[in-house]
Amino acid sequence: MEYMLYSMPYLPMLFIILFIVIALAIFLRFFPIGLWITAIFSGVNIGIVTLIAMRLRRVNPSLIVLNQIKLWKAGLKISSNDLEAHYLAGGNPTTVADALIAADKASLDLTFERAAAIDLAGRDLLDAIRTSVSPRVIATPLIAAVAKDGIQVKATARVTVRTNINRLVGGAGEETIIARVGEGIVTTIGSSQTHKEVLENPDRISQLILGKGLDAGSAFEILSIDIADVDVGSNIGAILQIDQAEADKKIAQAKAEERRVMAIAREQEMKAQVEEMRAKVVEAEAQLPLAIADALKAGNMGVLDYYNMKNVMADTEMRHSISALDENNKNQK
Repeated sequence: MEYMLYSMPYLPMLFIILFIVIALAIFLRFFPIGLWITAIFSGVNIGIVTLIAMRLRRVNPSLIVLNQIKLWKAGLKISSNDLEAHYLAGGNPTTVADALIAADKASLDLTFERAAAIDLAGRDLLDAIRTSVSPRVIATPLIAAVAKDGIQVKATARVTVRTNINRLVGGAGEETIIARVGEGIVTTIGSSQTHKEVLENPDRISQLILGKGLDAGSAFEILSIDIADVDVGSNIGAILQIDQAEADKKIAQAKAEERRVMAIAREQEMKAQVEEMRAKVVEAEAQLPLAIADALKAGNMGVLDYYNMKNVMADTEMRHSISALDENNKNQK
C-alpha cells in the first residue's frame, strides 16, 4: 500500500511525457522540420508550408526533396512542383532525376518534360540513356532466303543501334528493327543471281540494307549492320521441281485411271447392247418356225424350198464348226 501511494504522483508525469512524444511525432509527421532544414542547407529554396501541403496531397516529401537536392547539386534547376506533378501523374521522380543527371553528364539534350513523358510512357529511361552513350548490339535470329539459282542461304546479322531520345516516345522498338533487317536480308539474297555471290560478298547485304533507312520511325539509330555468319542450306529449287514432277505424275495417273474406268464403262455398255441384240435374235428365231408353218399353209413356200433352206443352214453350221476347229489348231500350235 505504501508503494502504491508512493508511485501515484509519477503517473500524471508519465502521461504528460507520453502525450508530448505523441504530439511531437504527429507534429514532425505533418511538419517535416528535419527535411526542411536539410533542404535549406543544401541550397534548395523550399518552404515549410510547401512540405506540409505535400503531406496533405499524400505525396512523400522526402522523395521530392531528396531528388530535387540531387538535381540542384548536379546543376539542374528543377522545381519541386514539376517533380510533384510527375509523381501524382504516376511517374517515378527518382528515375527521371537519375536520367537527367546522366544525360547532362553525357552532354545529351534531354529536358525534364521529355524525360517525364518517356517515363510515363513506360520506357526504361535509364537504359535508353545508357544506350545513347554506349551503343548496343542486337543479334538477329537465323534468317533463310533463296537466291535466284534455287539454293537456300542462311545468315545471321548483328545490328549496332543507339537510342534516339527524340523518337523514344511513339517510336518502334527492337522487334521492328530485327524484322526490318530480316526483311532486308531476305530481299538482298533473293535478288542475287547465284548463292555464290552472297558467299563471296556478304558485306553487300550490309551495304544494301543500310541504304534503305530501316531506322525511320523507330526509337533507335542504326550505326552498323554486320553479317555474323553465312551458310548454304538446301537446294530449294530442286526440291520444288521434284515436288512439281511428283504432282504432275499423280495428275497423269489420275487421268489415266479416269480413262480406264471410262473404257470399262463403255465395254460394259457394249456388252449390254450385244446381249440385248442376242435376246432379240433368239426371240426372232423362236418365231421363225411359226412363220415357216404359216408360209407352208398359205402356199407361199413349198416343201422343196423348205428342205433347200435346211440344207443351207446345215452347210453353214458345218462351215462354222470347221472354222472353229482350224482356229483351235492354230492357237495350239
